[in-house]
Amino acid sequence: MKAIILSAGQGSRLLPLTAERPKCTLRIEGKTLIEWQIDALRENAVDEIVVVTGYKADKVHDLLDNRYGKGAVDVVFNPFFEVADNLASCWMVREHFAGDFLLINGDTLFEPSVAQRLLSGGQHPITLARDHKPHYDEDDMKLILDDERLLSIGKKLPLEQVDGESIGMIRFDSEGARIFRATIERCMQEPVALERWYLSVIDQIANETRAVWTASVEGLDWAEVDYPLDLKHAESMIAAWNWGTEYWGDAKAIHTGTR
Repeated sequence: MKAIILSAGQGSRLLPLTAERPKCTLRIEGKTLIEWQIDALRENAVDEIVVVTGYKADKVHDLLDNRYGKGAVDVVFNPFFEVADNLASCWMVREHFAGDFLLINGDTLFEPSVAQRLLSGGQHPITLARDHKPHYDEDDMKLILDDERLLSIGKKLPLEQVDGESIGMIRFDSEGARIFRATIERCMQEPVALERWYLSVIDQIANETRAVWTASVEGLDWAEVDYPLDLKHAESMIAAWNWGTEYWGDAKAIHTGTR
């Protein structure tokens, strides 16, 4: 199993914290955001990691080499990060869209059980991790479902039809990877491609096929780190986690004051 993490953006809504460093390198309770992601993946035996960088890419590269060993995490630079949305980041790593893999937003913080539930769910070509809450705001990536099959995904869906939200983590099997890559390559030939999110391609696939399904992670801890208030929420969430596993070791020492 492989994981691809999209971490090319600056995180401008977190300024001034991201004035000199990308969002994924912000420290939360002893570790950076991207370390929390990779360690949670490793706990689920997802050891092949690809990170797409852009803004201040050297800082991400150095962090990963220092923490995991030189070259242990594959890094792909997206030179279009300033002028394009994240569909371009997906296009940059399209050669990795083969076999089973996870695609993860670089600002999604999650406990290991989230990835575990998505990996152990029913087998479909494409499966989105979804959550549910009583009310949704304009920034939520909302879902309309037919049972567990995805019908539509977007921020501007009619609220009375919304059945959940995407958390920013998707599993692909080999057939889903083929469909996703082919659709991206077709979309990138259009003039508006640089303005598109990759989830608009997922929406397109859901409308054209029955390949896109969802898996609930309701009741498990995750957070999108987009605003300063999100950082506070993330710190509180991590503080309540079980620290007893191998990959949480460094953060546990810092958090408990034993290092």
